[in-house]
Amino acid sequence: MNKAKLSISKQAILGLIFLATVVWLALFITAGKLIYWQGWFYWIVFFTSVTAISIYFIRKDPNLISSRVKVGPTAETKPSQKISQAFAAVFFVLLLLIPSLDFRFGWSTVPLFLVFLSNVFVAVGFGLVFLVFRQNTFASTIIEVKAEQKVVSTGIYGVVRHPMYSGALLLLFFTPLALGSFWGLLAFFPMLAVICFRLSDEEKTLSINLKGYGEYCKKTRYRLIPYVW
Repeated sequence: MNKAKLSISKQAILGLIFLATVVWLALFITAGKLIYWQGWFYWIVFFTSVTAISIYFIRKDPNLISSRVKVGPTAETKPSQKISQAFAAVFFVLLLLIPSLDFRFGWSTVPLFLVFLSNVFVAVGFGLVFLVFRQNTFASTIIEVKAEQKVVSTGIYGVVRHPMYSGALLLLFFTPLALGSFWGLLAFFPMLAVICFRLSDEEKTLSINLKGYGEYCKKTRYRLIPYVW
């Protein structure tokens, strides 16, 4: 393994550890106890999915991992995207905090079958993200167009124009339910608004800077959900 790839691997591993720690703290410190089985189940599904995807692409596509380790408001160049990313981070944390508080104070009860089913959908959401990464090595965390970038229009990109966001919304919507909370869904809707704003801004950038993207949009009509939007 060369030095550049080793450096990328280290950054990715440190990012995984940081993410796993933040999610664990948000769930269990807020819940006030470790006997929160929905939290443990979700944390294992979440961390296993993220780890498996990271290990795969560290080996198969380190350039993708290199673009993915640049994350958060500070990585963006446009002020509007810095703000949207900051809001996205806040709402993601709320998707974890509200269910944990719900567990602590007993605000709502999600049926057992729905908790398990929601974890399945969380995993499916990660699966969609994995498929996107396999098909599009330019799936960066920030809005940018690289010199060698080309339009990807086949496979999952032939169904919707932003399948990574589709996968993300799937796992985000089912996160509160997987954690045993109906009230946690309140944090999903502002997250949805942030993602729609980001998506629209991204499309403007791609239409201007990525050759053939306008034609692709005419061919693939739907952005996130087939036959809806």
